[in-house]
Amino acid sequence: MEPAPRFSFGVIADVQHADAEDGHDFWGCRRRYYRHSLRLLRAAVEAWAAERPPPAFVLQLGDCIDGVNARSGAAEAEAALGRVLEALGRLRVPVHHVWGNHELYNFCRARLAQSGLRSRPPPSAGPPAAPPGDCQAYHFCPAPRFRFVLLDGYELSPLGRDADSPRHRAALRLLREKNRNADLNSPAGLEEPQFVEFNGGFSQAQLDWFNDVLKFSDDNQEKVVVMGHLHDGGYCLDSHGVHHLTLEGVIETPPESNAFGTIYVYDDKMIQNSKNYVSVRNKT
Repeated sequence: MEPAPRFSFGVIADVQHADAEDGHDFWGCRRRYYRHSLRLLRAAVEAWAAERPPPAFVLQLGDCIDGVNARSGAAEAEAALGRVLEALGRLRVPVHHVWGNHELYNFCRARLAQSGLRSRPPPSAGPPAAPPGDCQAYHFCPAPRFRFVLLDGYELSPLGRDADSPRHRAALRLLREKNRNADLNSPAGLEEPQFVEFNGGFSQAQLDWFNDVLKFSDDNQEKVVVMGHLHDGGYCLDSHGVHHLTLEGVIETPPESNAFGTIYVYDDKMIQNSKNYVSVRNKT
């Protein structure tokens, strides 16, 4: 008889809610269901609340509201964020948030750091709780020998920063060195197509901090799950034995379906019951 899981957690990504008619992605190819995404989020919350035992926590993996809110002004962006946080607030377990580009289309980093999307828990025993500065990366330990790391994938980005700030100027300078297109969101002709404005990057300080967390976990025989941000569904196992799982975005999920899941964690595996990025470093 297989043992019970050590714990479980919920996952959901790219809700991208807005009180707007359906639209399409940046390339005009995929339909986006801005209003209905909130209904799907509420359905996910109801499903997690009904689970017994309930998930230990939920991971919201970024882009919980869409950039179209910003076109209608700050009040609409605040209202959209309020509706998403109200839905997630019905859960009786912690919710951990990753910031994506769409949050930064609507708000500056300082505002997000004062919002319900700042989910960093109080410092605990172990490696440094977070990198220096305004970086929003952090880690937490939901059970012995397990550590979760949330990275700040837009620490290096012009998005969400004041145009006169050194961080904004440095990010824009790097972007323009790598991307000569008039439209900085276009990867056309680039040898390194990741250098577009809707992407972001990590500072060396964040990478050094991440390395310290991984070293601590290695020394203490912990398994590490790393959270970031992407879109399409997919899976691969890389040459280092690291598992990579990409979750499907709610925003492009038709109303008759949904895109969320619960992951059950065992000592030697994780099992997903149903759908940006989960990296598992299994030290067995």
